[in-house]
Amino acid sequence: MRFLKLILDFYLNASIHVAFSVFALVRITEFYFDLPFNANRDYFIFFSTITGYNFVKFAGVAKLHHRSLTNGLKTIQIFSFLCFLAMCYFAYQISLKTLLYCIPLEMLTLLYAIPFLSGFHKNLREVSFLKIVVVALVWAGFTVLIPVLDSGAKITLNVVFLAIQRFLIVVVLILPFDIRDVKYDAIFLQTIPKKIGVEKTKKLGLTLMIFALVLEYIFSPLTIIKTPFMIFFFIVIILLMRAKIEQPKYYSSFLVEALPIVWLLLLLGFHNF
Repeated sequence: MRFLKLILDFYLNASIHVAFSVFALVRITEFYFDLPFNANRDYFIFFSTITGYNFVKFAGVAKLHHRSLTNGLKTIQIFSFLCFLAMCYFAYQISLKTLLYCIPLEMLTLLYAIPFLSGFHKNLREVSFLKIVVVALVWAGFTVLIPVLDSGAKITLNVVFLAIQRFLIVVVLILPFDIRDVKYDAIFLQTIPKKIGVEKTKKLGLTLMIFALVLEYIFSPLTIIKTPFMIFFFIVIILLMRAKIEQPKYYSSFLVEALPIVWLLLLLGFHNF
């Protein structure tokens, strides 16, 4: 049991779980717009996610709250370096045009971690409410715009609607993490729960998910796509409403983070059924 716990902790702390969630959202976008599967692009995004998230952690920006992460830091650093090499390999396999599209998103990730404001003592994460916006923008960009642009498809109104919906969903998925971290975050770091309280944060998340649901019915005409989203919608709401400051260790880091994977599995299940 202890060995399985060590494996699970490494899986979560090394950002493999979040990378699978991003990968799932990319596949969902391909499913929505009937885009061809591009293994090189999708694996590039997968390994970029691991590299980017672990860079932020190692830069000391995402305060490391769990002793298990600091104890296994060297192992995760080696793993991250291998993922960086894999990212470079797949970057070489995709078009230069796609890599250029990725630059603004990669710059946001760097500025999220590296201080460049207020005499170089402050980064984007430390600007009130900007943290959640930056993360949601990067996720929406990599999981919606990059697959569409790389496939040579046009940026239609439906693509814009999906990007907005994806932004809203990612914001909501971050809220349970921010609720959990209320007791950890520095006083100056004004996250949404710290600013408006936990209950109002949940109401905000519910409102954003309702907007996401409305967008789903605007741009998605197929029942085979709407039904999985409805199930996903209710699961998100349930986990959001049950989120609290004193929550189980794996509640946000595993259950909430797994929701995009669940959404993809629902899509595949309904499609094959």
